[in-house]
Amino acid sequence: MKQSDRTSQLRPSPIRAISEGAPPGAVPMGLGEPGWALPEPACLALAQQQGPCAYGPNTGLPELKEAVAAFHGAKASQVMLGCGSQGVLYALFQAWLDPGDAVLVPDPGFLAYPALAHMAGAEPVSYALAPDFTLDPVRFRAALDRTPSAKVAVVNHPGNPTGAGTSAQALSEVAQACAARGILLLSDEVYRELCLGERGPSLRDVSDTGLVLGSVSKAWGAPGLRVGWAIGDPAWLAPARLVHAYMVTAPARPAQLAAMALLEASPAVLAEARTHLRVRWEAFAGAFALAFGPSPRRTAGGFYHWQPLPRTALADPMAFCVRLRDQGGVVVVPGMAFGEGGRGHIRLSYAGEPDQIREGVRRLAPFWNEA
Repeated sequence: MKQSDRTSQLRPSPIRAISEGAPPGAVPMGLGEPGWALPEPACLALAQQQGPCAYGPNTGLPELKEAVAAFHGAKASQVMLGCGSQGVLYALFQAWLDPGDAVLVPDPGFLAYPALAHMAGAEPVSYALAPDFTLDPVRFRAALDRTPSAKVAVVNHPGNPTGAGTSAQALSEVAQACAARGILLLSDEVYRELCLGERGPSLRDVSDTGLVLGSVSKAWGAPGLRVGWAIGDPAWLAPARLVHAYMVTAPARPAQLAAMALLEASPAVLAEARTHLRVRWEAFAGAFALAFGPSPRRTAGGFYHWQPLPRTALADPMAFCVRLRDQGGVVVVPGMAFGEGGRGHIRLSYAGEPDQIREGVRRLAPFWNEA
């Protein structure tokens, strides 16, 4: 039997593949997940649950929707809950895309975007970012003009893999361009609250169109709960809610209760997360300056450093990253995993323990110094 065309182009995630093949003792600087403990409000909520572990409503617990809405200054009717922001994104793609439609995705950008487009039978079409990897409305509009079949567009800020952000003006121009063409704009803002300095703009700050994606996975330090959401016009959300209900019935009830506890304790939880991030950034920046010379540039958010490859590695970035893993004992992700626009870089995650971060940078440096 032949597998479906929409899945024939799928490949295992290079991030997981390179991490799972790591030798013992390798320093993990590949996976993008917080390396600090699950915050206490979530631990208490999980420990206090008693009685039957029921499904709960297909659309999620009303109390959690209220908590998400309150955090974003929205109404509960504008909230869609899902199994992580990726589960929400999958449901939205399935709800709004048909074969022959196109989805605009950033390049470099999160590798799930094009994969989820393919799974909906649509075609992912990449758009270029600015030279500093921020959102560029001119390049975005040019991609729109080249793609009359575009029905959905995704922006991600701060971005994975680069950590680059956007200006309110650029985001507003992109929103206007999508609204003028009747295109659903999805603004992936899962890293927005995890920042070292001033928090960047949200789509909700500049436009009343499109949907904002969020999650407890990053700033709330709970990727294993798999709870995410979309915020926006209920008309965009309604068919995606149905898709998600048939996918998984509902997010796990214990996870929803823990996520609600985190959201209700947001001021303390987010302040603590930013402290954890600052400690790790200082460990990374200090080790990087010592090993490489110049200090690394601070990003708009998240815990990634977008490192240019040495010239000698450009011909085969994947082979270079495998050598870093197997000979250098440190796991990183080749930038080409995130699109052709990332071919000349690698993504380093400094989300782990500070001592591990310092050791990982120390192990990396000789491979650049030899070039």
